[in-house]
Amino acid sequence: MLQPSTVYFNGQYISKDVVKISPDDRGFYFADGVYEVIKFYKGTGFMLKEHLNRLKNSMTGIKIVYEKVDDLGEVCNKLIKINQLQNDFAGIYIQITRGVSVRSHNFPPVSISPTIYCYSFPFPSFMNEKLMGVKVTTHEDIRWHRCNIKTIALLPNTLIFQEAFEKGAFECLLVREGYFTEATHSNVLFVKDGVVYSHPDSNLILPGITKSAVLDICIKMNIKVIELPVKAAEIKDFDECFLTGTGSEVTPVIQIDDKVIGNGKPGPVTLKIQKEFFKMTYSE
Repeated sequence: MLQPSTVYFNGQYISKDVVKISPDDRGFYFADGVYEVIKFYKGTGFMLKEHLNRLKNSMTGIKIVYEKVDDLGEVCNKLIKINQLQNDFAGIYIQITRGVSVRSHNFPPVSISPTIYCYSFPFPSFMNEKLMGVKVTTHEDIRWHRCNIKTIALLPNTLIFQEAFEKGAFECLLVREGYFTEATHSNVLFVKDGVVYSHPDSNLILPGITKSAVLDICIKMNIKVIELPVKAAEIKDFDECFLTGTGSEVTPVIQIDDKVIGNGKPGPVTLKIQKEFFKMTYSE
């Protein structure tokens, strides 16, 4: 009988305890791989197809060939059921590396198969933070220029986030050449005079799945959106700020460094969008 710790590894459903990753895996040597995190709301994967399409785009970006990405949708659903998470809020982590080969800076032969690893986990929401709002910090965006690829090479993000965590912050907003790009594991949007400002998708940010859902909500609710980077120096001119992401969902930001946003409470536009998002996900 399959146990609650069952994962998917290279075509097999097995106990996580027996998974063995080779020390010659290029994910271990070079962080040569990509990943996705998908949230399941009581058995339903939120924008599952869109997540898998982004995974394909990430693989194309670093030239990993794996023809069965679409099949991973069924793998995700099966892991949720096997691990008895279909009645809960859960997550699926998918990681694909270039595979196992002798360490070399050039790619291995095309005959080398990618390493495929997926697992499920409980994924409760930070509901208090989402309702009350959070404090974030800022930091220079020290990452590479291919941030549209969801790569497992997350050391810059991790170092920056740890610094924010040690300051008691929920997240850290990244600034490149004077403009906000995104956060360490979220997209960031701003509101001014009822208009939502979003950094346009480019090589400088990850094209957010939740962000795309939020922009659709804005269209539905006749909230104007301008896809334009926001200058960090002009944050005082904005009324609201919020994060979007698989884990962040729609989280109001009430303070950036020492600057209180608006009146220090989640703003009306953010709350309006959040309420509609919760209807889509929590049926609230």
